[in-house]
Amino acid sequence: MSNKTNLVFKGLQIASWIIFIGLSINAGSMIINFVFSVTNPELVGSLYQELDLRSLYEQSKSAFFGMYSFVLTVAILKAHLFYIVIRLIQKIDLSRPFNSFVSNQITKISYYTFSIGLISHIARQTSNNLGKHGYKLDMLAQFWVDSQAFILMAAVIYLIAYIFKKGLEIQMENDLTV
Repeated sequence: MSNKTNLVFKGLQIASWIIFIGLSINAGSMIINFVFSVTNPELVGSLYQELDLRSLYEQSKSAFFGMYSFVLTVAILKAHLFYIVIRLIQKIDLSRPFNSFVSNQITKISYYTFSIGLISHIARQTSNNLGKHGYKLDMLAQFWVDSQAFILMAAVIYLIAYIFKKGLEIQMENDLTV
């Protein structure tokens, strides 16, 4: 592997770790925010992202728990997605990239990306429907604004996973031929 390729790969590793840590902090803070929303709502205004849904909680507890479930699920899935990316980057052998581990990890990444996009889209539609019934949920739009991008990205990643799977099959045939 050339020095330039090695440097770019190390940069990707560092960027993946930074994104993973940031998403993990975000998911953890959202969990803490949720716990305080239920147990001690007065402190929510001084917490990270100040996601104060007290008015929603007072209007409908089921809507509150449902919308918070969407927020938490998306945040946790994003953090887990980058955990899978980190595992892939740490274990990939660039001299022989077509192996079952890489193929499986890329497939997992596509599934998680699609799940994030789908759940975000459902959450956005649910939020819009609740908004039509008088619930004020404008502050939640930031959590699923990129749902369509995740769905499109999942399709591209799945295509890459399929190419890796075919590459693995060709590599195994070549190994058997030699």
